[in-house]
Amino acid sequence: MNLAKRVGQVTPSLTLAIDAKAKALRASGIDVCSFAAGEPDFDTPTHIKEAAKLALDQGKTKYTVASGIIELKQAIAAKLLRDNQLSYAPDQIIVTNGGKHSLYNLMMALLDEGDEVIIPVPFWVSYPEMVKLAQGKPVFIMTSEANGYKITPEQLEAAITPRTKLFVLNSPSNPTGMVYSQMEIRALAEVLLRHEQVLVVSDEIYEKIIYDGVQHFSIGAVSPEIYDRTIISSGFAKAYAMTGWRVGYLAGKKEIIKAATSIQGHSTSNVCTFAQYGAIAALNESQDCVEEMRLSFVTKREVMYQGLMQIPKLTCLKPDGAFYLFLNITQLGLTSMEFGERLLEQQQVAIIPGIAFGVDTNVRLSYATDIETIKKGCDRISKFVQSLN
Repeated sequence: MNLAKRVGQVTPSLTLAIDAKAKALRASGIDVCSFAAGEPDFDTPTHIKEAAKLALDQGKTKYTVASGIIELKQAIAAKLLRDNQLSYAPDQIIVTNGGKHSLYNLMMALLDEGDEVIIPVPFWVSYPEMVKLAQGKPVFIMTSEANGYKITPEQLEAAITPRTKLFVLNSPSNPTGMVYSQMEIRALAEVLLRHEQVLVVSDEIYEKIIYDGVQHFSIGAVSPEIYDRTIISSGFAKAYAMTGWRVGYLAGKKEIIKAATSIQGHSTSNVCTFAQYGAIAALNESQDCVEEMRLSFVTKREVMYQGLMQIPKLTCLKPDGAFYLFLNITQLGLTSMEFGERLLEQQQVAIIPGIAFGVDTNVRLSYATDIETIKKGCDRISKFVQSLN
């Protein structure tokens, strides 16, 4: 069978594949320490589930408009103003089937064949694949552990060409956990403002999961000029433990949102109706659940970081946000795939090879799991590294 050429251009998601393999091993009775999944290890807070149940009981099970119910878009607009100092009207917002879908809609709405999209490395696995599906061209900017896995204004300036259409900014970052400071965000904005054809999409899905007094700052809040060129992508999966609910959103210029809505109207249509009512409760009711989860991640981050830093030849920056450690394995002499495959086979620990994020010298570990698993997994990783000597 001759499949579409676009299928051959896309790399399957390594993160989902390894997480599925770890779950299959567990289902067969093998004791696996999995640090692969990119989702909180908490149940969705009760008040959010109750809101969805109430919506079901009230018969809210029919189609909605493709861009989402007005009550949810109003709640998102209020959140963006309250938390990010960004003013959006409901018709500047589309509710999507998860944060990933918001980005896919954006790429399909913006990109023509050959349009360039600047993506810092390491990157979340789906950014370049979405660009390629929209017939765009990913342009990568390399970072390093030495500079905190952040690009500089000079690097951004050098990467921009007349074909550049979009810059992808992810802070807090998956997979590194780094967070750009307000000063760093402003410096990048200054570069973008010199190139009027370039838009920026700010993926802020991890904005609530930050540590050590670090502050999240949205690039759209820098000035009215950069606000006009900014698109915000976010969702409910990480902050509210709603990964399976598939509710995300995109906020930006009316023309962009209208185009994204048209695409969504002919692909998925509206997000699950009663899930949207759960999302309203997530934004409008108590945020104590978010802080409780964040404080739990503070402890888990410390346990995993201290456990791994006792292992010779491994280095790692302590993350400012999200729930990942991006472990540098350069001194071991293994590729990230070799490290991951052998670690799973020999010690039953699942991690994500860094090559999935564009970097073969690192691996990603999620500490969104219980403390016992973190301690046991660190012990197993130590045994594995010792066996290499």
